[in-house]
Amino acid sequence: MATPHEPKQDRSRATRQRLLEATIDCLAETGWAAATVAVVAERAGVSRGAAQHHFPTREDLITAALEYMFDTRNEQAKEEAATLTEQVDGVARTEAVVAGLVESYTSSLFKAALQVWTHAAADPALRERIVPLEARFGRASHRRAVEALGVDDTDPVAHHLVQATLDLARGLGLADVLTDDSARRKEIIQQWSATLHAALGAPR
Repeated sequence: MATPHEPKQDRSRATRQRLLEATIDCLAETGWAAATVAVVAERAGVSRGAAQHHFPTREDLITAALEYMFDTRNEQAKEEAATLTEQVDGVARTEAVVAGLVESYTSSLFKAALQVWTHAAADPALRERIVPLEARFGRASHRRAVEALGVDDTDPVAHHLVQATLDLARGLGLADVLTDDSARRKEIIQQWSATLHAALGAPR
């Protein structure tokens, strides 16, 4: 049975989500300096007071946006993994996994996160918030990659190969920030996927 409070709660959740999505868009498109609470609120179509009701400080808003980005990417990765299981196998699967990892580092979500990381490097208070989040995100990304590739992460070689793949993906993402690096990126993905598949002992 519906309660009188549900519509208000639903509106509150919807407002919060609009603010988080607007924050990500602002960070990715216009950078840290432009992603103020006032700008985000205007973009989300809510008052600044409403924004500050949900997120009292800019740091609260940015931190919540990073967590929202992580949750969004996590759900996308689960959907991608389910599709891979149904559609591809062998080296084609390895290449699809690697391509998916790289794509996650060339998305607007990564570009938004990069703005925060860069600013946090020079802001001790923000860095204190971001470092634990980044560590958690890194562990989860590694775990997803291990599951998608179907390898034994207790094997030191497999563990380091997966981590090297994530580091490669991040590097390719950085290379794409200023210019379109898609052609070179595609060739590297193909070559590394073949190398990785062989090095992992063709687990699939």
